[in-house]
Amino acid sequence: MSGRLALLPLVQRLAGVRVACIGDVMLDRFVHGRAERISPEAPVPVLRVEDETSMPGGSGNVARNLLALGAETRLVAVVGEDAAAAELRALMAELPLAEAALIGEPGRPTTIKTRYLAGPQQMLRADRETLAAPAPAVRALLLAAAERAVAASAVAVLSDYGKGALAAGTAEAVLARARAEGRPAVVDPKGRDYAIYRGAAVIAPNRAELADAVGGAVAKGAEAEAARALISRFGFAAVLATLGGDGMILVSEGEVLALPAEAREVFDVSGAGDTVAATLAAAMAAGAPLADAAALANVAAGLVVAKVGTAVAGRDELAGALRRRDLMAGEGKIASADEAGDRVRRWRRQGLRVGFTNGCFDLLHPGHVSLLAQARGACDRLVVGLNADASVARLKGAGRPVQSEAARAVVLASLASVDLVVSFAEDTPLRLIEALRPDVLIKGADYRPDQIVGADLVTGWGGQVLLARLEPGYSTSRTIARIGE
Repeated sequence: MSGRLALLPLVQRLAGVRVACIGDVMLDRFVHGRAERISPEAPVPVLRVEDETSMPGGSGNVARNLLALGAETRLVAVVGEDAAAAELRALMAELPLAEAALIGEPGRPTTIKTRYLAGPQQMLRADRETLAAPAPAVRALLLAAAERAVAASAVAVLSDYGKGALAAGTAEAVLARARAEGRPAVVDPKGRDYAIYRGAAVIAPNRAELADAVGGAVAKGAEAEAARALISRFGFAAVLATLGGDGMILVSEGEVLALPAEAREVFDVSGAGDTVAATLAAAMAAGAPLADAAALANVAAGLVVAKVGTAVAGRDELAGALRRRDLMAGEGKIASADEAGDRVRRWRRQGLRVGFTNGCFDLLHPGHVSLLAQARGACDRLVVGLNADASVARLKGAGRPVQSEAARAVVLASLASVDLVVSFAEDTPLRLIEALRPDVLIKGADYRPDQIVGADLVTGWGGQVLLARLEPGYSTSRTIARIGE
């Protein structure tokens, strides 16, 4: 398998690849709140609802992941003609899909999965669904749209959640068209009858689905044998099995490749299989060898399971993860703005108070250490905004920064007082503050509150602005001047 740095050019090639996604679409709802008491009516917790969000799930989440990778995406699915379908159509209209063919069937309930979460803990999932195949006339429309999408794409993804869209011969018909068009197909499978996926290029079951496919439990260490049995029986080119904390295993006729789990922290596994299928398909559409495509899918899965809900892993986020893991020995505190937003939202759901400070931090000295320690003392998690190299040069003049952005970020991330480091290219961190919405904004006491960028925003949403005392006698500029003497 190629090293992670070798995967970076592949990430950039994902932009503009053409992928068709056909399968079961659903509406994923997340009801967030706090559970602080037990119901007097029954021995169950009472969830005090604070927030509700909805997003496309199932094949819709595969499409969201493809779009985040920069793929030109066509989605084909069947829905009802109900309020949930209308909500899905509205959500899809907000996405830059090349095509969104949601075929409506009167009387069919659109699948809805509602998850109830108390802080980070999922309490309950409630499903509204049908498992029935569409009526023949609706199935004909679905097949026609799928055939157009496959013909216009380089790779097809079949996202089967067992909700009927790919039943009654539809999966076989779509795969037959893909073979006729010379388009490899990736299948995220369901159920026990894998004959309906015969001839797929790659099938991507999780551990439980792999066991279902071979008709019994698969012991740890026996996954490759089970995968080979499927390849022999159904003619798949490869099986990419996701094994939770054990990572993934890619099995083809002549190769077994074990991919260790990438996730440092597993927060929510919802939709991780969608991310794997999408990333694998996009990489294949970019011409990547299957081993590299699987390795990239493994990195993407590690990113999304650390997020809340049915999440996606974007192209920039993937590139950042690859760089950090290779060049920074797995340092997990350095993040892009998007990653930082996800991390901060997760901290908030855990009831944690988030602080923010910023600076160039060119040559770290005791004054910096004191400020950061005071900042961390005022919050539960501290985010440090770091001026990028070009920004430092504009603010400080020729010859600055002394240390590169990457070096400054690594030094900051090594401090126990710092929980997250996020670089920004602008001269001020205003956009970053707007995106992260910290509870506490900290700057040195040499600033007046009216001079602090973002202070009005933070106080406006109920946050606090803190002036940290300065340690006298320390200055990066003064230190540089003394070095030059």
